[in-house]
Amino acid sequence: MNTSTSASTPTSFSASSSADITLDVIDQAVPLAPGDPLHDLRRERLKVVDATQGSYDAMFSANVQGVTVVERLAVALHACQLSAAHRLAAHYRQRLIDEGAEPDRLLRAPDARLATILDFAGKLILRPLDGDKSSVEALLAAGLGTPAIVALGQLIAFLSYQVRLVAGLQAMAAADDAAIGAAR
Repeated sequence: MNTSTSASTPTSFSASSSADITLDVIDQAVPLAPGDPLHDLRRERLKVVDATQGSYDAMFSANVQGVTVVERLAVALHACQLSAAHRLAAHYRQRLIDEGAEPDRLLRAPDARLATILDFAGKLILRPLDGDKSSVEALLAAGLGTPAIVALGQLIAFLSYQVRLVAGLQAMAAADDAAIGAAR
């Protein structure tokens, strides 16, 4: 499978032919390449492919106020590790390195603010009912304003979607590979 496209480079899509399509984060995480039946199937709903990548681009835009790109990438790495989404975790680890951060240090010994953010993310991912009023108050006490808390919640929701989408596509790819193997 072709995974040579840089994992941190935003991509664009063209509906004209599969040869014009650049791999997006989902394609790279599964992995899928132009010409793969599952890659082509994803492109039957190009609006969804574009919206998913567009959401990714927006979630990690420098324009998001109140939560730094590094903090958001740390949340993404943490979420993917908790979800056992290894390929996505590798993507976010590389994005952190590209930002000049040390992923292992960030997650092992976060400052108080990031520790609070990661705790909130972990709650929403593993035990959503624990993401209650006291969790939001802890974020406020850590210096996050309401817009930042909303952005953080949106990021965590997007990551949940992204992890599940990749897992579903990986399962479909594995089933296709098993069917091909059985036919031989």
